[in-house]
Amino acid sequence: MPFNSFGKFVKAGAAALSICASTFAVSAQAQGDLLVAPTRVVLDGSRGTEVILSNIGSEEATYRIGLELRRMLDNGRLVPVEKAEANAAEEAALDMIRYAPRRITLPPGQPQAVRLAARPGADLADGEYRVHMSFKAIPKPREVSGEVAPIQGVSIQLIPIYGVTIPIIVRHGRVEAQVAINQPRIVEGDKGPELALSISRAGDSSTYGVLSVMKPGEADPLVELRGVAVYPELDERQLRVQLTPAELARFSGQLRIEYREMPENGGGLIAAVDSFVG
Repeated sequence: MPFNSFGKFVKAGAAALSICASTFAVSAQAQGDLLVAPTRVVLDGSRGTEVILSNIGSEEATYRIGLELRRMLDNGRLVPVEKAEANAAEEAALDMIRYAPRRITLPPGQPQAVRLAARPGADLADGEYRVHMSFKAIPKPREVSGEVAPIQGVSIQLIPIYGVTIPIIVRHGRVEAQVAINQPRIVEGDKGPELALSISRAGDSSTYGVLSVMKPGEADPLVELRGVAVYPELDERQLRVQLTPAELARFSGQLRIEYREMPENGGGLIAAVDSFVG
């Protein structure tokens, strides 16, 4: 069932460097007993902001806070980048972020803030700069009993280290993006039919929002994906969405696919495409 489509280019927005900071997500992310909010931070000025950590477990826990570099692949996956392999924009991002504390101990049920701010250099070029802030649990030392059994071989105990990582984005000067939705179609995936499409992006800025597939006359979207990001290192991101038989049966006739900012950011239209399924 092929789609015929046309793209609509919409500016994602522009940000002038001013004395303001904003978080582009108010939801929280949890891993193990750690809750982090917000899950995405955008700084477009010299004033900083805070990330709130909460221990939702029953025991005191200690976390190490650090900065990492990650790049997005065209399937949306984020891969780590070693500092030695960082490009100029990534090095600048690491250099400009200031945060405290670097280590934090949280009693159960007690939140604490991590303060962060960006200090761009005077000669920094306009653009978007990004690091990823990590919050990793530090395992507690385990007690060793007084009796030691004879060693018969090598024994290794693996202790999982839980953590949360969120993007910290700095927009300096005037940045914008041009975005289009391309080639929406139904394809056969490993587990059945899927909606496949690509989001192309040009310019200095990333985009982040909700992708919805709607049918005229129906109030609810056929498909809705929240938190879809396309970072500046990508010209195009590929998306695949598995469809249930009931969803597939509704993919007929005139459809509209929209990519909008998150509702808490105003829900502005980023890009849209109208398609007809014959």
